[in-house]
Amino acid sequence: MKKKPFPTIGDQAPDFILKDQHNEEFRLSSLKGKKVVLSFHPLAWTSVCAKQMKSLSENQHVLEKLNTVPVGISVDSVPCKRAWAKELRIESMRLLSDFWPHGGVAALFGILRDKDGFSERANIVVGEDGIIIFFKRYDIPELPDVSEIIGFLKK
Repeated sequence: MKKKPFPTIGDQAPDFILKDQHNEEFRLSSLKGKKVVLSFHPLAWTSVCAKQMKSLSENQHVLEKLNTVPVGISVDSVPCKRAWAKELRIESMRLLSDFWPHGGVAALFGILRDKDGFSERANIVVGEDGIIIFFKRYDIPELPDVSEIIGFLKK
């Protein structure tokens, strides 16, 4: 099977349903009228991923003032996400489990690293109409700067 290309600005974001750390469903299309930051991180319990999610969570109030919902996504299971959220003291931001089918949502967006079994590190911003308005892939050891997203959203 041919790998899907990375997302393109202007593409319709594929709709999906995933469970969060509280085992509650998250459906992308239910957030029409809001922007959504899909912050993909390779694996829970790793230092850069932890910093990425903590930074997003610490800036959740700023993002919400910009009519934006931030979520973290990785291939880890719901129980793993629950334990990790507790460890990181992330309470209200949703950490989504792309566990089964393994990496299915990352694959929909063209960012599943098949040979590694996890996603690229990437931020995708979906606009209020469901269109992708921002995409950036980062090297695996690179920490995304949340101020880059905030600056983009303020434009």
